[in-house]
Amino acid sequence: MRPSRSILSRLLGTILLTFVAAIPATAFADNSITVGTATLVNKGLVGVGRIPASQRDKFGETFGSGSGMAMDPAAWSRDGATYKGTMLLLPDRGYNSVGTTDYRPRLNTLSIQFTPVAPGATPSADRQQSAVEAKLTDTILLVDDKGGDTTGLDPETDVRAAAGDFPVLPQAKNGKIALDNEAIIRLADGSMFISDEYGPNIYRFSADGRLLSATQPPAALVPIRHGKPNFASNNPGPGAQAPDPKDPDTGRQNNQGLEGMALTPDGKFLIAVLQSATRQDGGDSSSTRQNTRALVYDAADPSHLKLVHEYVVPLPVFTNAKGKKAVAAQSEIVALSDKTFLMLARDSGNGYGMEGDTSLYRNITLVDTSAATDIAGSAFDADKAVAPKGVLDPSVTAATLTPFIDINDSASLARFALHNGAPNDRNNLSEKWEAMALVSVLDPKLPDDYFLFVANDNDFLTQDGFQVGASYKGDGGADVDTMFQVFQVTLPGLSK
Repeated sequence: MRPSRSILSRLLGTILLTFVAAIPATAFADNSITVGTATLVNKGLVGVGRIPASQRDKFGETFGSGSGMAMDPAAWSRDGATYKGTMLLLPDRGYNSVGTTDYRPRLNTLSIQFTPVAPGATPSADRQQSAVEAKLTDTILLVDDKGGDTTGLDPETDVRAAAGDFPVLPQAKNGKIALDNEAIIRLADGSMFISDEYGPNIYRFSADGRLLSATQPPAALVPIRHGKPNFASNNPGPGAQAPDPKDPDTGRQNNQGLEGMALTPDGKFLIAVLQSATRQDGGDSSSTRQNTRALVYDAADPSHLKLVHEYVVPLPVFTNAKGKKAVAAQSEIVALSDKTFLMLARDSGNGYGMEGDTSLYRNITLVDTSAATDIAGSAFDADKAVAPKGVLDPSVTAATLTPFIDINDSASLARFALHNGAPNDRNNLSEKWEAMALVSVLDPKLPDDYFLFVANDNDFLTQDGFQVGASYKGDGGADVDTMFQVFQVTLPGLSK
């Protein structure tokens, strides 16, 4: 799917809604949004599927699930009412509830069979959560440029010095490059871009998992402690020391790196979004971390990405269970053009496997940067805060947002025997929904319709786990399956 410049990119000029306060539930009552003369439609949930929490990969270790997802458009096909394809599913740094471990970062390949339910229809009981059948077919390890293992261990104070075309990189005490993988893009030649939280960097790997290049973000995003890059995330491994100070002075906040990343449909631009604001932009507080950044790179040379645009994206704000302002962290994006993308944002601490049972915010939102200020290469990329204490600099206009799909919609979930909230059982949505991918419905009568696959990151929570040579039981006693939800959406002009 490599269309010419999308109609969307010409029409998405003005978005009316901006999140400046709590978002009322009525904001999601309409399943369509109109921008210019284009109408984007959410036709609703059309399929659900699961992979058991106890699933293991070919290395005998607990399967990781969905921090990032990529579909192979060349392998996507339709036979009557059933679709088949190949999915790449990217886990993060391994089970780490009591500290990070020497988990070897990896990538899973799955074969997908999908038989959707008609939009609005209620599936029979035997099909409520089996429309998506996902089978693990392969797992490859992600290795460094010399073929050595990488690791999920917190890098603490270590770095690998810049050398050749590589910038300074996070490195654990055992000498391995430290990766906390979050998003993936598959290129036509089989190579991959993978974004990372530690750096936060964008890495390119070969089809067989060898590191080819690394792109460091602008200096304003690099975590700094005591005047030097320090990539620790305050989750040290066994016997290791916590960083001092525990949070960076400036740059990305701990565990708030490049969570979302996508390639535009024409293949020309890569967009990466920080999970929440940098420390200097209000990221030192959960209530002021709203103003994050979207980086737009020219991807003509995959080995040498070139930053061409940068925008402030105001994350959604909602009222939490304590009646206080809270900011929904960005978890993934899907690019529609170089100016527009779908962004998945959510609350935290609620869902199956968590102490809290009811999520107050999980939404897929349309982001438009058409009228936003381009801050690439400005003082905001160096030592000037773009949103000190969370207040946006008056010289800067942020992107605009429009809510599109409410993942917590009760009626939609109920059709598939799912729910949001009590009882906090396996049919309650889990906390972290962090992966998205688009594929065509392959219907000439519906040329603008797509399936939007969404998956959770289950944090390796199982009561029958095995990693790094040892068995484990996940905290809380839950077995959190990897789950897929599939929405049918209309995106005018994307196929042209």
